[in-house]
Amino acid sequence: MSGPPTDDRRLFLLDAFALIYRAYFSFIRAPRVNSKGLNTSAAFGFTTTLLDLIKREKPTHLAVVFDTAAPTERHETLLDYKANREEMPDDIRSNLPYIRRIIEALNIPILESDGYEADDVIGTLAKKAEVEGYTTFMV
Repeated sequence: MSGPPTDDRRLFLLDAFALIYRAYFSFIRAPRVNSKGLNTSAAFGFTTTLLDLIKREKPTHLAVVFDTAAPTERHETLLDYKANREEMPDDIRSNLPYIRRIIEALNIPILESDGYEADDVIGTLAKKAEVEGYTTFMV
């Protein structure tokens, strides 16, 4: 079925690392630390944001899109692409397995594609979904 968007087809595509970094740095002055000393700010903030979005927006379709470690065309053609970006903080890296497990436990699809950044995947899916009549939200 193709056609104009309808309210009953609401697709939310989430850029995982954008939300994870935002969550982590929102607690930078008062980190969330568990009883074993693990900084859980990224996992806590990401999960809180995800659950709030589900409750508030009531998506009919939802996916979380991750970047992969594989280089993209931009990395190969633009030698200084993201060259000044700092390494991922260890506290974020240590939270990634927990975040993935939370997403899986909620039965939310995790999408990732080597050679493409999450925002490129999200943009492509949003265009395809629009043709199929979805109202698409990119978060």
